Amino acid sequence: MLLTTADKRAAFKKLHESGCFIIPNPFDVGSGRALQHLGFKALASTSAGFAWTIGRADNRVTVDDVCTHLTALCAAVDIPVNADYEGGFAVEPDSVAANVARGVKTGVAGLSIEDSTGDAAKPLFDFTLAVERIKAARKAIDADNSGVLLTGRCEAFLWGQQDIKLVIERLQAYSNAGADVLYAPGIKTKDDIAAVVKAVAPKPVNLLIGAPGLSLQEAGDLGVRRISVGGSLARMAWAGVMKAAKEMAEKGTFTEFANGYPGGELNKMFK
Repeated sequence: MLLTTADKRAAFKKLHESGCFIIPNPFDVGSGRALQHLGFKALASTSAGFAWTIGRADNRVTVDDVCTHLTALCAAVDIPVNADYEGGFAVEPDSVAANVARGVKTGVAGLSIEDSTGDAAKPLFDFTLAVERIKAARKAIDADNSGVLLTGRCEAFLWGQQDIKLVIERLQAYSNAGADVLYAPGIKTKDDIAAVVKAVAPKPVNLLIGAPGLSLQEAGDLGVRRISVGGSLARMAWAGVMKAAKEMAEKGTFTEFANGYPGGELNKMFK
């Protein structure tokens, strides 16, 4: 039975009440449906993974591109989708709010807003502006009582500012500004993860795992509520494509095709 958007949003909220779950990141409709087929209870889009499917670098897609992608992904699966909405595709709070309102209309159950500027010389928005951007996103989400969960992201660790006190100060401020979930991609040590969880409790924390490290059980033991994997699944898919393609280009042989996923199984899954 197909779930309504309201059903998906209610289910997503319930997932955040206890335990720890994996929210994998499909990069297109097919990978989204495959992940649902495997039994995952929710999905998260990936800005990088999607960008690569249309031949662009991460953070080089438009709000139009992303909303079209999210609409298709949400319609294709019967489970909640959380949107990697980058920085809201704008700087000023009013513009962020307008774009968030567009994002809500795609059918997503959750949506995240980053505080990175994209400028290596000044990688994070000023504290006050960053908080105002979260407040604006919150107001846009609540305008029609959508029930979409807002995730506030501090990107400091990804930009080389590995100051856990700075991260915690920002996440607490984003929580106070209306974020339902807090997220600091790049934190890896158990001490840092536990510190973030404690600092924003009782609100849930999302943890990014993009390489071998903590298990679901270990992350859950630290108090993490959900785990996403960013562009990792997309990179795994590209690894297979590039390895086989390089073999053809450089050797004129086709041995890597023996490692392909069976077409019959794919047809059965998508039937």
